[in-house]
Amino acid sequence: MPVLTGAVPIATTTLSAIEQSKRLAAYTAVDKHILPEHKVIGIGSGSTVPYVVERIVAQGRELNKDRVFIPTGFQSKELIVMSNLNLGDVDQFPTIDVTIDGADEVDLDLNCIKGGGACHLREKVLAEAANTFIVVADYRKNAEYLGTNFTPGVPVEVVPFAYAQVLRKLRDVLGSPNATLRMAKAKAGPVVTDNSNFVIDAPFSREIMKDPSTILAKIKMLTGVVEVGLFCDMAQAAYFGNEDGSVTVKRKVESKVVEELILPS
Repeated sequence: MPVLTGAVPIATTTLSAIEQSKRLAAYTAVDKHILPEHKVIGIGSGSTVPYVVERIVAQGRELNKDRVFIPTGFQSKELIVMSNLNLGDVDQFPTIDVTIDGADEVDLDLNCIKGGGACHLREKVLAEAANTFIVVADYRKNAEYLGTNFTPGVPVEVVPFAYAQVLRKLRDVLGSPNATLRMAKAKAGPVVTDNSNFVIDAPFSREIMKDPSTILAKIKMLTGVVEVGLFCDMAQAAYFGNEDGSVTVKRKVESKVVEELILPS
């Protein structure tokens, strides 16, 4: 694995080790992929994304005044507005230069589980609309196979009318006997997405998750499924902030994924 220098040094005064690693990954990815020529930028969701926006703002008002930022949900919309960046919509800008987003887990082939925050439908729309899709996360999300560390399962957004039928199919037909409807923590009843749908979390065996594209296709075929939180063959690179201040980078080169380590400068 090649070793480079130049990871962004970060302050240690108020952030936990995990938060430092998230910020390190976000800063490094923005520095390498949000370039002056990029004018339409997708902003994802999750706990790493505030650091993405923070670093973009640090690029300066002059550079950002002609840019438009497309959010994947309420959280990223608020971040864009509160940061005085130009808010846009994918309806206006169906082609995006770069989308940067977090992930719940990333495997050796850059396949991702996303949807822990129930935004995976809009996240996938912006990922597919982007010429370049970049993932940022801390070292805990870097895994050999999906489902290794992120154990709740594959998030499946489903229309409320069909949730019971989809749940039965996931359990009895597709091999996820422990699939469950995701329940809200601060309200009675299930989680409701920004699209007014429900979310089912469907854990699968290691054998099934070794081939995420196949189970993705099978779940998508179920009537009532809106979107599945498996992002297969979509990311061009993933940045993982490590505890020691280094950044592990996985990126696609032709048909292969190569890994390098960026050491603190």
